Amino acid sequence: MKLYPNLVKAIAEAIEQIFIEGVYADVAVERTLKKDARWGARDRRFIASYIYDIVRWYRLYKACLTEEQQATNLYYSLFAVAHLVKGFELPTWAEFANTDSDYVRNALVSNSKIHKLKASIPDWLDELGEEQFGAKVWATEMEFLNKEAEVFIRVNNLKSSAIKLPTELTKEGIEIIKVEGAIFKSNDNETPLKIVKRQRLQQLQSYKDGLFEIQDAASQLVAPYLQLKPGMKVIDACAGAGGKTLHIACIMQNKGSILAMDIEAKKLEELERRALKAGVRIVTTKVATKQEVLKNKETADRLLLDVPCSGLGVLRRNPDAKWKLNLEFIKEVQQTQANILSDYSTMLKPGGIMVYATCSILPIENQIQVQYFLNQQQGKFELIAEQSIMPSQGFDGFYMASLKKI
Repeated sequence: MKLYPNLVKAIAEAIEQIFIEGVYADVAVERTLKKDARWGARDRRFIASYIYDIVRWYRLYKACLTEEQQATNLYYSLFAVAHLVKGFELPTWAEFANTDSDYVRNALVSNSKIHKLKASIPDWLDELGEEQFGAKVWATEMEFLNKEAEVFIRVNNLKSSAIKLPTELTKEGIEIIKVEGAIFKSNDNETPLKIVKRQRLQQLQSYKDGLFEIQDAASQLVAPYLQLKPGMKVIDACAGAGGKTLHIACIMQNKGSILAMDIEAKKLEELERRALKAGVRIVTTKVATKQEVLKNKETADRLLLDVPCSGLGVLRRNPDAKWKLNLEFIKEVQQTQANILSDYSTMLKPGGIMVYATCSILPIENQIQVQYFLNQQQGKFELIAEQSIMPSQGFDGFYMASLKKI
C-alpha cells in the first residue's frame, strides 16, 4: 500500500490535536478533511479511518513503542504501529527510521495478554468494568465496544415508510437491510434499517428532505418504551438535539404536544431545525430551568428522561471518550442523574409513565440509579419494565426503565 506524506502528516497532526489540545475526535476529523479540497473520497476514508483507529487503540499502540519513540516522534510512530497492525510494511521515510517492525509485532503479542492493554483502556475503567460485570463479561463487552460502529437509520413515517424509503435509497445508490432480532418489534414501521456500506448520508436528497434520521438501532427502542398514543402531552426533559423527540412525534402521528427541554439553548435550536425538516409540528422548545419544571408540575402524560451519562455504551462511535473520562466525572454524573430523576419526575401526572434512559452500560448509572430513586419515592412510583442493550448484541449500549406514577 502506497503512503502519501501529506495524508500521513494530516493524520499525525489530528492525533496531536486530540490528545494534546483536547479536541474531540469527530471535530478533529472534520477539520482535517477540510484542509485540502483536492482529497477525494478514498483519501478522506483513509484519513478518517486511521485517525479513529489510532484513537481507539491509543494505549495498546503506545505500549508497543520504545520510550525514545514516545518522547521524540510519538504521533508518526503511532501511525506506524497502526499501519503494521493492518499488515502493511513501512516505507523508508525519515519519520519511521526508528521504528523496528519486529519489535512492534512482538510487543503486540505480549501486550495482548494484559486486558487493559489489549482493550486499550485506562486502569480505572478496567477496574470499574470488572467490578460491575466480572472479568469475563467485561472483556467481551470491551471487545465489541472496540469495533467500528455500524450505521443505522430510522424511517420518518411522517414523510415516508419502510416500504417506500428503501426504493428511494436504492435510486441514490444506498443498500440497506432490515435489522432482525427479538428486541425489535415485528411491525415494519418500527424496524431499524442498517446501511450496508458506510457513505455520507447527509448529502443524499432523501436525507435533506427529511425522509429518515441517522439513529442507532438501540436508541430507536427508547421512544416506543413510553407506550405513546396520539393526542398525549409528552415532555422530553433532556432533549438535546432531538433525535428521540422526533421519533416520539412520529409514533404520535403528529397529534398531541411535545415539550422539549434542555439546559443548552443551542441544542434546542438544532432540534427546531431538524423538526422543520422532518415535518414535525407538535414540538415546543424551552430551556430547562427550575421555574419551567415547576410550571409544568403534573402536566405530562409521558415523560422522557434521557439523562446525561458517561456514554460508555457508545464508545464505538466516540472512542476518544475513554481518554477524556475519569472516575470523578462518573461520580458527578451519577449525582446529576439522581437530581434529574428527583426534580423532573414531578412533571408527570399521576398514572403517567416515565422512561429513564442512558447510553451507558454501567449498573451504577442504570439499575442501581433507578432502584435508589424508587426507594427515595417510598411507593409513589413503580417499575413496569427495564431493558439493557449490551454492545455484544451488535448495537450501542443502552438502558431504559419504564416507571409508572401511582
